[in-house]
Formats: sequence, structure tokens, C-alpha cells
Amino acid sequence: IPAVFDLVNSLYECDYKKFLKAMVEIQPLLVADRYLQPHAGYILRELHVLGYKQFLDSYKSVRLDSMAASFGVGVNFLDLQLSRFIAAGRLTAKIDKFGGVVETNRPDMKNSQYRDMIQKGDLLLNRIQKLTRVVDM
Repeated sequence: IPAVFDLVNSLYECDYKKFLKAMVEIQPLLVADRYLQPHAGYILRELHVLGYKQFLDSYKSVRLDSMAASFGVGVNFLDLQLSRFIAAGRLTAKIDKFGGVVETNRPDMKNSQYRDMIQKGDLLLNRIQKLTRVVDM
């Protein structure tokens, strides 16, 4: 499928305007497919997140109008999409609407490992408590 080839190549080459155009071309194919149709919205949303993440990984901060020009979309559309993904925790960035800047805040590895360890420890404690309840009976 040439649309999928264009999609993957444009993401690899960091041509985000072409990437979004390829997504528009692939959308009817996803909707027409009987098995992919229920998942078309999810697939397209994840592709958007993938493109935005890849773009933002290159910058500490970037202007909204510059990013919108790179993606070939309007500033308001980009602001709406980024704010949704940021609020959902899919992108680690902040939007300075007054300054028109998107600032990325990458969590460092030590904090993410700490958060991971705490989460796994809580899960382990919960499992041990369930096991002790079963053993006591």
C-alpha cells in the first residue's frame, strides 16, 4: 500500500507535513477495512502522538507557529490537539499560550525508575495482603 509506505517514510525522514497528508490518505483505508474500522480512531490518534513526540524530542522549547508550519496545520488546531494529549499524559510538555511556546519537560531516568519501583512495590504489597487473607482462612 503506497499510503503506508509514505506514512512510514515521512516519519522516518521527519517530514511531518507529508506525514499528516499520508495519515489523511490512510484514514479511508482504515475505515473501509472490516477489521481495522473499529480501531481507526485509536490508530490515527496514536500516529498523531507518535509524530508529535518525535518532533518535540528534538527541542527543549519550540514556538507553536513554527511547529504548526512544520506539520502544515493551523496554530489553533495544533494547540487543541497538543493540549488534549498533554492533559491525557501522552506528551510531557507545557504550552505557554501567551508566549506561543511549547516547552518539553523530559522526566529524568532516576525519577521514572523511582516511580516504577514504588508502583511495583505497592502491587507486591497488595498481592501479599491478599495471600495472607487466603492463608488465614
